[in-house]
Amino acid sequence: QVQLQESGGGSVQSGGSLKLSCAASGDTYRRSCMGWFRQTPGNEREQVATIVRSGPTTYADSVKGRFTISQDSAGNTLYLQMNSLKPEDTAMYYCAAGNYISTCGARDIRDYNYWGQGTQVTVSS
Repeated sequence: QVQLQESGGGSVQSGGSLKLSCAASGDTYRRSCMGWFRQTPGNEREQVATIVRSGPTTYADSVKGRFTISQDSAGNTLYLQMNSLKPEDTAMYYCAAGNYISTCGARDIRDYNYWGQGTQVTVSS
C-alpha cells in the first residue's frame, strides 16, 4: 500500500506564499508519478502539477510561473511551492500517486491510484 499525507496549508493574503508537503510511504514503484490536485466545493478536482521520479514536470496553465513542484532525492516527500498566490487559488489541495510514469503525461484523474486527505489553502483578497 501507498500512504500519502499532506501538510503546510493555511491562510495567506493575496500575493503571499505557501509551501505544501506530502509525506509518501509504500512501494516506490507504485508511485512513479506524483501530482498535486485542488478542488473547491461543487467543482471537479483539478490537476495542478505533476512530477515523475526522473524529474520531468507539468503544470496547469493557471499556475505556471507561480508554483513549483519538487521532491526529495529519495522520493519520500513531495513539495508544492506556491508563490504570488491569488484568491482563485483557494481550494483543498490533494497529493496523489500513480503506478505509471505515463500517468504524469496524461490528465486523467482516474489513473491515480492513491490520494491523501488534503490540506486547505485559503487566499484572501
